[in-house]
Parts: sequence; C-alpha cells; structure tokens
Amino acid sequence: MPPTPADPDVLHPMPGQPRVVLLKPLVSSPLIEVGDFSYYDDPEDATAFETRNVLYHYGPEKLVIGKFCALGTGVRFLMNGANHRMDGPSTFPFPTMGGSWAEHFDLLTGLPSRGDTVVGSDVWFGHGTTVMPGVRIGHGAIVAAGAVVTRDVPDYGIVGGNPAQLIRTRYDAADIDRLLRLTWWDWPLDHLTRHIPTVMSGTVDALEAAAPTGTATG
Repeated sequence: MPPTPADPDVLHPMPGQPRVVLLKPLVSSPLIEVGDFSYYDDPEDATAFETRNVLYHYGPEKLVIGKFCALGTGVRFLMNGANHRMDGPSTFPFPTMGGSWAEHFDLLTGLPSRGDTVVGSDVWFGHGTTVMPGVRIGHGAIVAAGAVVTRDVPDYGIVGGNPAQLIRTRYDAADIDRLLRLTWWDWPLDHLTRHIPTVMSGTVDALEAAAPTGTATG
C-alpha cells in the first residue's frame, strides 16, 4: 500500500493537540497568505492567530508565509499600521481618538511603509519571536527564541538577539544555491511523502538524487 500524504486542509493536524493549527485553513484575511502545512503552536488559543499574532494589520501591506513553516508560541508579526509620525514634537495619533480630532486624519495618511512582510518556506520561528514590518525572511531560515527581527534574513540563515543578528548560515553558498533550485517544498505530495527521511536528515546530495524528474539542479 503506497504511503499516504498528510492533509494540508485539516485545521488540527495532530490528534488530541488543539494547540497546533495549520494556518492556511485558519486564516480568513485577504491580507494574509499562508502556504501548505505551515503551523502555529499555542496552548492558549492557536485559532486566534490572526488577531493575537498579526498586530496593527490595517492594510494594505500583506503578510505572506510560505510552506512548511513552524511558528512557536508567541510569534508575532508587527505590521505597518503600528507606524506613528515622528517628524513633529509628538508621536501620539490624535485623530484616532475621535471627536473633532478626527478632522486631522490626513496627518496619519502617507506614513512611510516598508511594504509586505514576506516569509519563505521551511522557516522555523522559536518561542516569542517578533518580526517587524516589511521584513523578508529567506527560505530555510531559523529565528531563535525571543529574537526581534528588524532586517531581512538570508536564505538558510540563523539569526538571534534583539535586534536579531546573523549567527551563521546552515549551509555554504554553493549548497544554498542547490537547495534553492531543488525547492523540495514544491514537490508533489506523493513524491515528497516517499522521501521524508531524506528531506529531514539527508545530505544535499541525497536530496538532489531524490528530486522529481524535471527539477532544476544545474
């Protein structure tokens, strides 16, 4: 009997563990895009991810998360709606408080934006990490617990600290280039299922040998 792939559309993929949710079938905001099998783990209420973990998301900037990402408890994405004016004596957003102050809402429009926040595939976020607006995190990266990510993270980079700094890369430049060409996260599920041990613990050479016919490796 052939191996059976997991289902990317099940909200709770781990039986008896409501703390783990797949994000793609959970999110409803048109400003959030999540790939297959990316999950969030939270013992309190993982299903509240959109309101508790994506903050100040007033648009139009998007949060884009790739496939097979692992988000530990307390991972938060701060979006550009948290921005305040800094060119005058006060940073307080008076127009949002209502009354006649709302007549000055033009003072809050056109604030600087860093654009969409984009996370690649196969990214692991440790407990309590914070990602600032407009950051781009590359494929295969690891963000250490408690890190505050204020700048872009390279593919297969490991970052930590506040502000997060590059500790090292998981592979050398040549192997990173090979991995980015292989894009195992885009393999057909049936094929991926047959090669889970290689994806999890094999070498880059072994992954290359296991790639579906037609995958660019050169």
